[in-house]
Parts: sequence; structure tokens; C-alpha cells
Amino acid sequence: MFSRRLLQAAATTTTGYCTKSVPRQSRLLFTSSEKPEWYEGIAVVSFNRPSTRNALGKTFMSQFRKGLAELRFDDSVRVVIVRSLVDRVFCAGADLKERAQMSPSEVSRFVHSLRASFAELEALPMPTIAAIDGAALGGGLEVALAADLRVAGAAAKLGLPETKLAIIPGAGGTQRLPRLVGLARAKELVFTGRVLDAKAAEKYGLVNVAVDGVAYEKALEIAREILPAGPVATRMAKLAIDKGMQVDISSGMAIEQGCYAQIIPTEDRLEGLRAFREKRTPVYKGK
Repeated sequence: MFSRRLLQAAATTTTGYCTKSVPRQSRLLFTSSEKPEWYEGIAVVSFNRPSTRNALGKTFMSQFRKGLAELRFDDSVRVVIVRSLVDRVFCAGADLKERAQMSPSEVSRFVHSLRASFAELEALPMPTIAAIDGAALGGGLEVALAADLRVAGAAAKLGLPETKLAIIPGAGGTQRLPRLVGLARAKELVFTGRVLDAKAAEKYGLVNVAVDGVAYEKALEIAREILPAGPVATRMAKLAIDKGMQVDISSGMAIEQGCYAQIIPTEDRLEGLRAFREKRTPVYKGK
């Protein structure tokens, strides 16, 4: 779990990213650019590299993966939101200036590390939400595609323009996009390199919801709506859905059965039954 010292250092940095986690009691979430707010059970990962528009460079990705590793084993975190603190940009994609200095073998290793990083985001056991305020292009959109849910703000611009640079999306875009929007639409977006605004992205099914205002505020609203659910149940539901979608439905049913079996002996399941019987709000502990 992140210490307060690490959180404070991250919150004031102007490079890399900052992560605010949440202990079993509410922790103050803060950044260098907003009024402090209290949220229990929500961790916010904020990209904050304005000099490069949150471009994905080696140092940036190393810090990102370290943050994900911390979150993965923090049972107090029930929802993760990924957002940007940089005006009008979520993530501009690869750091092309840094990329230009790499040898072909270094490029291959780095793209592999990007793919692994986004897989780690996708594999977080708790629900994740990408709050897209500004441009999410190339690798930036691939970050968002690895989240469970996506919210686009009024200034959002989303696309995979790699073919215009004579390359292809290499950090999961060619695989996650068709699974999300369908094969034909994914090919259309990748072949043309088209950039969509928030409303068009919602129409394509690329984002769950497009808002006229700030995506982060809507993401918080959704996160708060998730919080009252049993945390073990939420994690098992995510696992069942994610794993089940990769296999035939009969195998998926078996995965669902296995996930349900893990919920049966939990204290939370019994608490839910008691609360229903007593007509009160359940108090779940994630056990």
C-alpha cells in the first residue's frame, strides 16, 4: 500500500503520474491541482506529464507498472479510476521523440513492455474506469481499452492513428478494439486511423458514456455506484466475465460456477442475507 510520503511526492510531481490509494479507513485523496476530497474504496491514478502530453516513455511506464502492482494487492481498493491532470489530453500515445532514438530491438522490447503493462491494468481484480478528458490517441487509447469502463468528456478525442505512421497498434489495440466494438468497426477505425469525438465514440460503442462536461466527475459517479456492492462478488463477477468471454459458453458456465463457489463461504454473502432479512443496508468487509 502506498505510504503518505509516497502519495505526497506523487501528488506534487510534474512528471510521470501520481496514484492515490485508499486504506481500510477513508484516506484523503489529493493532487497538485484540485481541492482535497474524501473517497473510501476508490483509488485514482492520475497521469501528470504535461511536458510530453502524457506520452508513454520508459520512465513513465516503469512508474505506471509499479503503481499497478501496489493497487493489485490492496484489498481496500474497490474501484480504480485512471485519468489525466494535463489539460486537454488523456494520453498522447507513444513518446515518439524517445522512440526515434531506439534501435529496432529496443523498439520491440519497449512495445512488448507496453503490451504487458496494459495487460496488468486489464488484470486488476477490481473494476477500473478510464476517465477520458482530452486526447486519447494510439497507446493512449490502448490504455483506456484495457480498463473495464470508459467515460469520455466533452473534449475527448479517441483514435488509433498508427497506420498513418506506417505501423499498427501494438499494445493490444488490434485485439481489444474488435472485442469491444465488433470486427467491422474495428477494421474501419484502424485502417482509416480516424479520430472520434466523444459522441461518435459512444455511438461506436467505444466508450460506455459520453458527457457534455468532465469525464472524471461521471467516472466518480459510476465508482460510487459500484462501491455499495460486495467487493468479493464484484471481483468474482469481473473474473467470470473476463475469462468467460475468451472461451465457448459451456466453458464459460464452468468458469462462472467456479467463481460463484468462491463466494459461498464468504462473510459478505451471509451479511447480504441478514441485511435483506432485517431490511437494512448491508455492511460488507470484503471477507
